[in-house]
Amino acid sequence: MCTRILWNTNNHAVLAGRTMDWPESTEPVLTVFPRGLERNGGRLGDTTVVGDNPLLWTSRFGSLVTTVYGAGTADGLNEAGLAAHMLYLDSTDLGPRDPGRPGLQIALWIQYLLDGAQTVQEALGLLDACQLVPVELRGFRASVHVALEDGSGDSAIIEYIEGRRRVHHDRSYTIMTNEPSYEEQLRLLREKVRAVQVLGHDRPSSDVPLPGNVNAVDRFQRAAYFSALLPEPADDRQAVAGILAVTRNASVPFGAPYREGRFRTYNTEYRTVCDLTRKRYFFELSTSPNLLWAEIDRFDLSPGAPVMTLHPEGIDLVGDVSERFTQAPAPF
Repeated sequence: MCTRILWNTNNHAVLAGRTMDWPESTEPVLTVFPRGLERNGGRLGDTTVVGDNPLLWTSRFGSLVTTVYGAGTADGLNEAGLAAHMLYLDSTDLGPRDPGRPGLQIALWIQYLLDGAQTVQEALGLLDACQLVPVELRGFRASVHVALEDGSGDSAIIEYIEGRRRVHHDRSYTIMTNEPSYEEQLRLLREKVRAVQVLGHDRPSSDVPLPGNVNAVDRFQRAAYFSALLPEPADDRQAVAGILAVTRNASVPFGAPYREGRFRTYNTEYRTVCDLTRKRYFFELSTSPNLLWAEIDRFDLSPGAPVMTLHPEGIDLVGDVSERFTQAPAPF
């Protein structure tokens, strides 16, 4: 479930696309948070899940995000040009709770990073200030890993395996899906590349045997293949269209062969694109024919400014919807 693709090799913009694949609606709401919000990392909606030493912080940067079930953030970017994406990883293991460290419920993980960091490097530095705490959302265990990128094209993948944090930090880490672990995904991709070279192909071509199923390994390899072939864009429109084309190719269509168990597969609920150069956030609901977007710099992000939200289901929503957001209570 879910795919993230970073395009940081063109000369026009740094762009990251992602799919959200889930068996039901995650009740996505586009939300603009101003600076200066007081956060409690021990709260899950109206419930206290970290009663002993919760992480408390004040947002340093404003952000434009997509929330999940009103309890956390699944995707988004901040005004400094840092973006973050939460994807499912069934093998996530956060280890035992240490009450001596401030606890952060995992659904607020990327919101904490977007609130406090300008770059991938700064975000990684924030990880030692807290301990992630597992939670459930609507009966689903929030077992996730996170992808980060910033306006320079830097990238990081963060996972917790067997109770230990594993960080892959390099601008070359551009593709991410789900199971197996990222290290294993890279190994499988290298095997695929070697097999292609044995067949006499030095670079991706139309003759390369490409996996076409919807499982995480096939989506990873397909996204890597097509993103490597993206042509240099001439303008904003071509750049966004390019990353969207690859993101749509990695999507899971309705009626695809779903699978339960360790390597779960569900249809794509929505797709997003973060333009970190121009700080635009694009959103495409799979049940809507329209692409919409907003520009974070068009919102009042000063301390004390209202939280602004937009429910993306409206069929009349299309194009730049920055003016369609309305004031709402902060969901968390």
